[in-house]
Amino acid sequence: MQTASNPTLYIRLRKKMQIRRGEVIRLGDVAQLLAEPEQEAQLKDLVLCRPKPEEGNRVLLDMMLIVQKVKQAFPHLQIEHFGEPHVLVEVTETVKKPKLIIIVLVWTLLFVGSGLAIMNFHADVSMAHVHRRIYALLTGREVEYPLLLQIPYSFGIGLGMILFFNHLFQKKFNEEPSPLEVEMYMYQESVNDYVINEEYAKLHEKKELP
Repeated sequence: MQTASNPTLYIRLRKKMQIRRGEVIRLGDVAQLLAEPEQEAQLKDLVLCRPKPEEGNRVLLDMMLIVQKVKQAFPHLQIEHFGEPHVLVEVTETVKKPKLIIIVLVWTLLFVGSGLAIMNFHADVSMAHVHRRIYALLTGREVEYPLLLQIPYSFGIGLGMILFFNHLFQKKFNEEPSPLEVEMYMYQESVNDYVINEEYAKLHEKKELP
């Protein structure tokens, strides 16, 4: 049982967070805290650092640095840590609204590119010949353009893509992540791991310097 003279801080670091350029990083921004009511507000406002421009747009805060800062302000406070041993802070600049002309150009490029990819795939596998053959087997007549198959097939491609990516504009059909969201998540996790390893390497280099 803890005594009144020996309180404990329970802390869980967030995995990642964002701040604006020029803002300071406070303990309450990067961690969930549980402490005595009279100390919790002061702990949340405890300034850990202010990222410098030369440090880039990502800053790694290690648990040892946080313990050092807390002990400087509250020497008799015991610290119990759970979860991640570090938090990655991304420093962002002022976000500018994208221009409409750029959105239209990118959308057009993606639309034309995906359409050409689908058409080239169909040409490679002779999809038109397959449709004519299926139509002849079903009806006993051979036609050059079996629209009875081609029209539903074209709508089916669009519907299948919508269901596959689980999105229709901003609407999701269920809470299951789409394959694209999973790939983006895996990519972001790989980037974060790389950045964390690089930042730890820089910290070790600074400690080794005389």
